[in-house]
Amino acid sequence: MSILFGLSDNNGKRYSIASSQVWRWLLFSIPLIFLALFYFYPLIKIVLLSFLPEGSWQPDKLSRLFSSPVYARILWFTTWQAAVSMLLTVLLALPGAYIFARYSFRGKNILQALMTVPFVLPTVVTAAAFRALLGTNGLVNRMLMSVFELQTPPIAIDQTVYFFLLAHIFYNYSLVVRIVGGFWAGLDPDLRSAAKMLGASPWQTFYRITLPLLLPAIGSAALLVFIFCFTSFGVVLILGGPGYATIEVEIYRQAVQMFNLPMAAALSLIQIAVNFALMWIYAKLDVQSKTGFYTESAKSVEPLPSTLFKRIWVGSNIVFMVLLLATPLTALIARSFTGENGATLVYYTALFTTQARSVFFVEPISAVANSIGFAVAAMLLAVVLGLAASIFLSPSKRRGKSFWDALIMLPLATSAVTLGFGYIITLNKPPLNLRDSIAMVPIAHALVAFPFVVRCILPTLRQIPESLREAATMLGASPAQVWKYVDLPIITRAILVGAVFAFSISMGEFGASAFVTRPHTPTMPVAIFRFLGQPGDLNYGQAMAMSSILMLVTCSGFWLIGKVDSSRSRLS
Repeated sequence: MSILFGLSDNNGKRYSIASSQVWRWLLFSIPLIFLALFYFYPLIKIVLLSFLPEGSWQPDKLSRLFSSPVYARILWFTTWQAAVSMLLTVLLALPGAYIFARYSFRGKNILQALMTVPFVLPTVVTAAAFRALLGTNGLVNRMLMSVFELQTPPIAIDQTVYFFLLAHIFYNYSLVVRIVGGFWAGLDPDLRSAAKMLGASPWQTFYRITLPLLLPAIGSAALLVFIFCFTSFGVVLILGGPGYATIEVEIYRQAVQMFNLPMAAALSLIQIAVNFALMWIYAKLDVQSKTGFYTESAKSVEPLPSTLFKRIWVGSNIVFMVLLLATPLTALIARSFTGENGATLVYYTALFTTQARSVFFVEPISAVANSIGFAVAAMLLAVVLGLAASIFLSPSKRRGKSFWDALIMLPLATSAVTLGFGYIITLNKPPLNLRDSIAMVPIAHALVAFPFVVRCILPTLRQIPESLREAATMLGASPAQVWKYVDLPIITRAILVGAVFAFSISMGEFGASAFVTRPHTPTMPVAIFRFLGQPGDLNYGQAMAMSSILMLVTCSGFWLIGKVDSSRSRLS
């Protein structure tokens, strides 16, 4: 054995471990440096500017945060709506997770791709889709008023809590189905068979065997839903109206409308502290469940059940998925082709022209090319950062891995408004004079996207049996060869999925883009927001057309992944 490794057994093993640790830390330094430059530095700068504007501590404006009951109510409402959204989403999504884990049915790949679209759509698109469907002048109200000859819309949920709770379910439903369903599909079927042989009923099997095994995955998914709803901004701002405010919405109001940066910074720090604690818990759960955002479907899935009751139950859940996920998007597409006089293509053709009073310096269709170019650059950067972080976090015995994992997820817990101001303030002097550079857009997008890449790659890395690496090492493979011939082939799909996620998130990113894009290089979400902010049917129709194009682009990547999975299943 000593001849095989070229070193004595003990010394060689210690040297190999030490060398591996050094290389992992060197790799992890890449995302750490990126976070230090483009996350912590702008964040610290704006906090210092807010709390020490002239070099001395000035807490006068901050006293309102602790003395006024308004902010206590905002914190309570933020927590309450996130908890209700989480509970409703998990309860509604668990049956869907079961169906995707157990059954194979026609159109499953298309439905899987469709389910991922809401998660990567910008909030302005979601708000527009729900207003096109259920708003006062929405498709459903118009149809009901026409059929029953009503004078007023029967569905009046505009600017109510029900409207954005429904949108939160729409956003996060697929996340729960993907995480829990992927974990569920990987459970050993022999456990159910053994329980059945011992006389357990299906309910007893689920309650005593399946559910305890699912709890880490359910907990991980529920925590993520809570975190995303806790930081909800666009959905609450647009669908909830001025009567409702989460912490994120209040940060926007304090920073943009009142220019009260100390209050905005203080609220941001509270938000970051809460979410960091939640992400630390999530990181610990993720080690147990080893769940990913987009796990591969199980190869051995059952056909649809033969009994009538089960077929009705499965069919009703599939119909619910389609109604929840497809109807808002269908209403969006239908509105993009519907004008005052019926069907029309005028909104799409208008994207290729610059109107006399246009809010753009270029043709609106150029936003599509800009978004794709920025998304490709952000995707490449996010994959490099995410892969480096995943390799570092993958060892199960790494000390402090939950802390570093939560640290990587921090950009998702930070207000885009706060970071946007931080970029404007800090990135305007050499050597980081990037405020007027187009490079700032993919950098900002990669900051948001690479935690998702980590969540796609890391669970797959952790699932690789250590015995495979040890066997390759015993046969004389170097660490680089073990990585090339063992790890890389196994995680290739996870890297591809992470890349598609990064691309799609960059395509739909709005919060940071609103600050760092230039007037002559708008992205698609910025263009949609500008259209929605202008009066007139033409502007609204162009927003619907641009939203439909964005939806098509984001859906196509996940549809292709589903096709690749189907091809691999047929070949295996």
